[in-house]
Amino acid sequence: MLLLLVVSLLVTCSRAEDKEITLPRLMNISAAETFIDSAEVVIIGFFEADGGLGFKEFLAAVEEVKSLPAALCNEKEVWAKYSIDSDSISIFRKADLHQENLKPAKMEKLDKDGVVRFFSIMNIRYITEYNQVSAVGLFQSKVKVHVVLLANRGSDNYSELKDRVGALAPHYAGKMLFVQINGKDQANARALDYFNLKSGDLPRVGLYDAESDKSWLMGPGEISTERVQNFCDSFLSGELQKEKETAEPEVKSEL
Repeated sequence: MLLLLVVSLLVTCSRAEDKEITLPRLMNISAAETFIDSAEVVIIGFFEADGGLGFKEFLAAVEEVKSLPAALCNEKEVWAKYSIDSDSISIFRKADLHQENLKPAKMEKLDKDGVVRFFSIMNIRYITEYNQVSAVGLFQSKVKVHVVLLANRGSDNYSELKDRVGALAPHYAGKMLFVQINGKDQANARALDYFNLKSGDLPRVGLYDAESDKSWLMGPGEISTERVQNFCDSFLSGELQKEKETAEPEVKSEL
């Protein structure tokens, strides 16, 4: 009986170790660059040694948030490349060309849930579903211009519109964030009000500039790739801003 218990413990420990090493190890800069380029959002745990502060919490969080590719790296050459100076958990995003770092040593409460929340907030994609959690990450981004698709989940073209508008996002990476707002969710009523819209008015496309706290609404009609692209380009060229200057000033608050 004692022998069976010892064997069971050894197998359990072995499986736990196997679990830890199932994440890819990034051994050089080339491997890190390839991994970062492999998806819209990826996570890297920069730990000098397995078992360091935050290591087990990182593994547990990765296990829970399986939709985000994750890897480990203890190579100082790679650390230097990405300005890592101490054990860190980093998220790399293509949508705003940004790297966000969480340092376990500076967390007020170091636990799995805190790391999972970091993943959820910072999971900004080419087109991000707007909710109370993602809003935090969206407004923390250095990219302050949001192209907003307002549509009712469950409508016939909901997924098609998301794919169509989201396909433009890579072209505007680092310049604009693309956001999808479900008009049927009562929690998003304030966002619809901001654009003077009701659920029955959707789908529509809007644009919000967080720096100036101003918004624009693309005219009604087909939401085609060409129209949305022209809408975005007109903002980048300054045409939309000129139109706004001639309109009656509005007093608005953040989405």
